[in-house]
Amino acid sequence: MKKLFPVIRSAVVAALLSFTHPALSQTVQERLATCLACHGENGQSNMPLTPSLGAQPAFFLSIQIFMFRDKIRAVPLMNQMTQGISNNDLKALSAAISKLPPPQPPAGTPDAARMDAARTLAEQNRCNICHGSNYAGGENVPRIASQREDYLAKTLREYKANTRRGYDAAMADVLHSVSDEQIGDLAYFLSRLK
Repeated sequence: MKKLFPVIRSAVVAALLSFTHPALSQTVQERLATCLACHGENGQSNMPLTPSLGAQPAFFLSIQIFMFRDKIRAVPLMNQMTQGISNNDLKALSAAISKLPPPQPPAGTPDAARMDAARTLAEQNRCNICHGSNYAGGENVPRIASQREDYLAKTLREYKANTRRGYDAAMADVLHSVSDEQIGDLAYFLSRLK
């Protein structure tokens, strides 16, 4: 974990330095480079609790950037990073990010019993209905296959607690009867899907 702190610090410093440039003068490529400083050079995050963005649906990304920009979704760093972004740049940035390669699951052989139990849990809760049979998402639904395990667990817990602001209450409903241990299993399973 100590090895990650210099990486995290460098990424945060790079992101904060970008604030010295007026938001309106940044090109989409400059904005993309700023995004990837934290979310990973190829859209695969190496930073704890920071989602991978590669292969996320463009429309989903547009909604998220819009919600950050208009402070509908309160994440201070993201709210600041999206200040002043035009609707056209928002769409162009979303399109560029969506073309990045999908993240890869962690190396190693997953625990087969845990994968099977979580797969069953995901099917019982109909995760595959909205997120797709391969969990790659689509339109306004995020890709969750190969997403960071820590980020998935955090996000699922926020939805369950109804502390994550979104544009749809379905996630809180789905997670109502899911235990914290099951959330951990779902995050484990989803992070290991290709």
